[in-house]
Amino acid sequence: MEIKILGNNHSILDQYLSEIRDENIQKDPLRFRENLYRIGEIFAYEISKNLKFSVKEVTTPLGVAKVPTLIQQPVLATILRAGLPMHYGLLKIFDRAENCFISAFRKYDDEGGFGIEFEYMASPSLDDKVVILSDPMLASGKSIEIGYEALFSKGTPSHVHIVAIIASKIGVEYITENIKAENVTLWIGAVDDNVTKKMYIVPGLGDAGDLAFGNKIDSK
Repeated sequence: MEIKILGNNHSILDQYLSEIRDENIQKDPLRFRENLYRIGEIFAYEISKNLKFSVKEVTTPLGVAKVPTLIQQPVLATILRAGLPMHYGLLKIFDRAENCFISAFRKYDDEGGFGIEFEYMASPSLDDKVVILSDPMLASGKSIEIGYEALFSKGTPSHVHIVAIIASKIGVEYITENIKAENVTLWIGAVDDNVTKKMYIVPGLGDAGDLAFGNKIDSK
């Protein structure tokens, strides 16, 4: 697995990362979602450099230009619900892409622990297609692992790009230990050192789904 970290390189991505972390800016859910859209667009642009292109002749009003064009759009997969804003940003760039939606959630027990429950998936065939699997936070890594494994119920992708805006160190370690395939690239905005007992990333940004869409009642 190849790992690519885009943050902390003095690009506009760092500005957006600072804003989604800022507890005062977070009070505006519209701005929070807009920043996730824009971050998704940046990831899409960077990932596009790794896709296959062919040179096409395009007729202009004044002649013919030879331009590289994308051979095949990727399939965009996301984990509901927190992944939706970043997914929309990816979709704005890959605007003709097929889409895959995966429902996975934290189910808490009476002792306060939790497991990740896989519930639902809607997807086209993924055979021999490039898939971009996105979730804004990679904390324990288990949601991404479940999402990744779920993809293979719909076919065998040629390559999987996993995208997370903020990851924890233990989450990155978990993913690299449990997803051994060489045709996987992990894209990250920033890596934070710590997690809480409930597996929220520290310093992180809080609960991305709640910040984007409002508070929820945890499943028991």
